[in-house]
Amino acid sequence: MIPDIAPTGSHSISSINSLMKSNFNIKLYVLLPLTLIVSAILWFLPLECFGIEGLTELQQRTMAVFAFAALMWLFEIIAPWATSVTTIVILLFAVSDKGFVSPDDGVAVGYREILSSFADPVIMLFLGGFVLAICANKVGIDKYLARTMLRVFGTRPHFILLGLLLVNGVFSMFMSNTATAAMMLAFLAPMLAKMPEQGNGRVALALAIPIAANIGGLGTPIGTPPNAIALGQLAKMGCDIGFGTWMTHMVPYVLVMLLISWGLLLLLYPMNNDSMTLEIEVPKTFSRDFWIVAVVFPVTIILWLTGKLTHIDSNIVALIPFAVFAITGVFTSSDFGKVDWHILWMVAGGFALGTSLNQTGLADTLVRSIPFASWSAWVLILGAGMLIYLLSTFISNSSAASLLMPMLAVIDTSMADKMSVLGGSGSLLIYVAICCSLAMTLPISTPPNAIACATGLVKTKDMVKVGVAIGIVGALVGFLMIKLFPMVPA
Repeated sequence: MIPDIAPTGSHSISSINSLMKSNFNIKLYVLLPLTLIVSAILWFLPLECFGIEGLTELQQRTMAVFAFAALMWLFEIIAPWATSVTTIVILLFAVSDKGFVSPDDGVAVGYREILSSFADPVIMLFLGGFVLAICANKVGIDKYLARTMLRVFGTRPHFILLGLLLVNGVFSMFMSNTATAAMMLAFLAPMLAKMPEQGNGRVALALAIPIAANIGGLGTPIGTPPNAIALGQLAKMGCDIGFGTWMTHMVPYVLVMLLISWGLLLLLYPMNNDSMTLEIEVPKTFSRDFWIVAVVFPVTIILWLTGKLTHIDSNIVALIPFAVFAITGVFTSSDFGKVDWHILWMVAGGFALGTSLNQTGLADTLVRSIPFASWSAWVLILGAGMLIYLLSTFISNSSAASLLMPMLAVIDTSMADKMSVLGGSGSLLIYVAICCSLAMTLPISTPPNAIACATGLVKTKDMVKVGVAIGIVGALVGFLMIKLFPMVPA
């Protein structure tokens, strides 16, 4: 739900429709043929033309499929999840042991391993998180918690702004960033409508929502898809990071960045109001389902945080609320439609690409052919962070992470000795996940940004100004964190 505040954009409906049609034509008649031509050239070009020693035909096919997926994600010719599903199907036919391959083509990938991308443990972790968030919203516990937590910050505008940042950040650790931003802006709408148009208070409050949603998602493995993609690749590298380990490192980072964001918003957009009141309607009576969710939610989080003591994997814990809510009727058949399946299939496509890169041997072949050993760890990690930040500014964070992380995982492993000075093996992927979520410069960068801009209170220049500042500071703080407090022991 987007707040009922009239947008101030100058585009009419007809001009917007015309622009959308023009973009569709460019994608259909220019970008799609370009993608297919590039992919075909990589697929059919003689092996010796690549100049890569040891390159096999199956590795060449994997390279072509990788290029296809990269360009489709980059240009967003079709929905990102559709690109992922298409990529998996092509891989099954092109490089799996049940596809069109022969022993002379190279090492084939087990078809079961490609298909298992749809049910990877990290996918189950995300599915459990979605079910938990859906049921919390369904019984109204999210509204109850929001009102209870925000009351602590009183009626002073400065502290309400801080409260919005912190509460929205916490919610985004366990709920969809998009859903959290939409919900909080809906709560804010009546208060924003009453505020005077002069001054910057409304801008600060509206900007706080996407900032907190984007940063808060870093706090847990289920907060945002790039976290899950990074964890999946780290697991394949032999770095199993538990839910609690991730949170003990990332939650402090999130809190520091939210406090920095609070100071930045107050500096750029001073608030002139003496007092404000944020009214949030909550259920007057608590149903049976409410109490079931109220018990299962904290129990699940405790089990996630105590994985090292209980020795229960966080991916397994994620299915506990699914089972409990299903058997008690809190989660029904109609609720399946609320699960963000497109996110799950999007992530699965990245895992399938990573599996193919590794099992065909393409990743090792490319690493041997490129002199990564001569690169400085500082150059690699900062360059990778900047690259994914730029990509995530223009395409979805999930697409950018799915595109880069499989290859970066191989590079990270091959440079394990050098990476020890910057947090050890795995630090590259963790830093890339951080930079991915910091990309909030434009309205198109993330759904929370788009929702905030739809209110008409936030101009693009405001988002660019704040987004660039937070991106630079966040990247520096993240770099210090992985160096001084490594998540994976060197």
